[in-house]
Amino acid sequence: MKSTKKSRKARPARSLTLLQQLAAVPEKLFTDAFRQQYAALCFRYADGGEDIEILVVTSRISGRWIIPRGWPMKRKRPHEAAAIEAREEAGVRGRVRKDAVGRYTYLKMLDNGDVAPCIVDVFQIEVTGTETSFKERGERLMEWVRPDEAARRVREIELKSLLVDFRPKGKRKPPASE
Repeated sequence: MKSTKKSRKARPARSLTLLQQLAAVPEKLFTDAFRQQYAALCFRYADGGEDIEILVVTSRISGRWIIPRGWPMKRKRPHEAAAIEAREEAGVRGRVRKDAVGRYTYLKMLDNGDVAPCIVDVFQIEVTGTETSFKERGERLMEWVRPDEAARRVREIELKSLLVDFRPKGKRKPPASE
């Protein structure tokens, strides 16, 4: 007599999440120094109104949604490094604020397989233009979304809060037609 049950296919082994990896070696949080990164919270005003949209991009390796970020750069101040990351990762340029609008922490998977805790200072950039050719073109997806949608897409809890609560600081750049 034939069995009516469908056979289950074996699922491929899934790699451990960063938190699972860190749980295996909790001393990492206490022995390794937090590493510094800088990020760009790129925004624009939607349809010339008061509502804003935030640029989210995918990471190159995992494809998860993030904001442009990277390591410190020699002879560049933090806000300058954030602006360079925005240009290289998303082809956007604009007015960057010198003071961070917030910070968040996350666990970074390094090239050697280690996990490093990172502190990310976030700098706002009011996007004034885009470039058609930039360093990481074709390596990431990019989307302009409302702050609540940007927060829904990213994984880091502190970054979610920063995106939902974000209000641009400083004077608004007038539209090009004014």
